[in-house]
Amino acid sequence: MTITGAYEDAGDGEVLVLIHGHPFNRSMWRPQIDHFRRAGMRVIAPDLRGYGESPAAHTPAPGNSAPGNTAPGNIASGKTTLETFARDIAGLLDDLKVERFVLGGLSMGGQIAMEFHRQFPDRISGMLLADTFAAADTDEARAVRRDTADRLLREGMAGYAREVLPKMIAPRTIETQPAVARHVLDMMRGTSPEGAAAALRGRAERRDYTDLLSRITVPTLVVVGEDDEFTPVSDAELIADRVPNATLKVIPQAAHMPNLERPEEFNAALQQFLEDLPTARIPQSVER
Repeated sequence: MTITGAYEDAGDGEVLVLIHGHPFNRSMWRPQIDHFRRAGMRVIAPDLRGYGESPAAHTPAPGNSAPGNTAPGNIASGKTTLETFARDIAGLLDDLKVERFVLGGLSMGGQIAMEFHRQFPDRISGMLLADTFAAADTDEARAVRRDTADRLLREGMAGYAREVLPKMIAPRTIETQPAVARHVLDMMRGTSPEGAAAALRGRAERRDYTDLLSRITVPTLVVVGEDDEFTPVSDAELIADRVPNATLKVIPQAAHMPNLERPEEFNAALQQFLEDLPTARIPQSVER
């Protein structure tokens, strides 16, 4: 069962699809939606199921398998896999009559982009993989994700959001860009604990995408903040080394969300990448 939830669809032209990370929503892409709409592209940014304004249906708990069941017990033990997120996005794009596009994602969104490529490679004309990593979780990391899922259901998002904010964005960003800090904090605090917990459980079980990287034959841009602690530069370098002819861009003075911390640099790198695509039909004179 796919879910067509809330999404942004702005502009006309070649299509750029952007997938947000955890625990955010489509508003994290606002600087990119505005920039590339003005650049003559059509930008589509969905709220993943369980995030933003999209419903939080997911795999039912054992013994309670009625389709669409969202009873409290089911929500508390549910999970949403990357495979499900990818199928949701494919279903949305089918509904919008979009067949081929550039696909980008940040963090969990980048892993969903890799999963989308695994399932639907012929639909992708280029890829953006930002602040993400390809390997499966270790046993320890899986346990941390599951424990965090349980915590979010017990306590809600507020305490977790305060704790991870200085890793999501650099401390200098918190100090010098309070509006960005508020936006990131508000997105995290506003996320459904049930949706976030389900995604954490599903993400803990994801496959290892490392071997997939060498099979990505479309042009690929790999971006990472130089101060990213969640997915450090070494993770981005591995992806860029494994994807044939990938381009790596390290954004200075940024952590896990360079698209919000340093939007001018992020947009300029993505703009150049898009202009260089073989099928590019976007103006090259847009102000950067």
